Amino acid sequence: MMLRDDAALIPGRAGVDTVCTADMLVAGVHFLADDPPADIARKMLRVNLSDLAAMGAEPHGYLLSIAFPAAPEAAWMEAFSAALAEDQARFRVTLLGGDTVSTSGPLTLNVTALGHVPHGQALTRGGARPGDRVAVSGTVGDAGLALLHLLGRVEPFAAEVAEPLMARLRRPEPRLALGRRLRGVASACLDLSDGLFADLGHIAEVSGVAIVLDASSVPFSPAARRVLADRPELLGAAISGGDDYELAFTIPAGTEAALAGIAAECGVELTAIGVVESGQGVRVRGADGQDMALGSGGWRHF
Repeated sequence: MMLRDDAALIPGRAGVDTVCTADMLVAGVHFLADDPPADIARKMLRVNLSDLAAMGAEPHGYLLSIAFPAAPEAAWMEAFSAALAEDQARFRVTLLGGDTVSTSGPLTLNVTALGHVPHGQALTRGGARPGDRVAVSGTVGDAGLALLHLLGRVEPFAAEVAEPLMARLRRPEPRLALGRRLRGVASACLDLSDGLFADLGHIAEVSGVAIVLDASSVPFSPAARRVLADRPELLGAAISGGDDYELAFTIPAGTEAALAGIAAECGVELTAIGVVESGQGVRVRGADGQDMALGSGGWRHF
């Protein structure tokens, strides 16, 4: 059995389908063990809401299970719970239940999120066709660059650059309004968790197409542009780094003009970054017109 989309789609009654997704976050893999508890709570919930956004779904509720390596301190739990309550109110989602256990391993959190979408209107990864245009919301690369900085894999960035990058890593923004607006507009859609390069590869694989990504069109934040201006060799890392949680999607040729209106409605920038062609896989075209070599690209657990 192959799971092809960001969430499971369960046909329901009264013209509504249920969307169900589960995501696990492990200390040392998805966040640092000493990250602020409020940021851990927000990221935990928001990455699951991002999966619902990628399917065009409206959030309903979630189940939360946590494995603690030791009894958490009261201050930690208070900050964690307060941030979670704030995000629940902001995104109109309810905690439905869950479990709490101890573990000999690292802090591990698991969320199962539920949403709903009008029957037959869910966004999937499988509808891209040759001639479609590829677009992305917001900016990409911040989280991947932040992780390189935090792990000491690059010369440390200046504080005024590192701080906005780390904010994107720790507090992603699920594009729920955009996901809903893309129903009936996008031919394929997903959220960027593994990195732009790898995730476009998922659309290409499921849709049975090739995607050509224009590196010069990829939108970067002011902080990321500053990093890349000083260290252009990190361009590949920005394109292939994960944890962006923006939406990447395809639209039929000739509908690009609609992007500006949708962006204004949803309060997020949308940028055309490539085309869909016949074939397989993803190619990244550099400013010189030549294909860039990124290897497999993206985040892989194994």
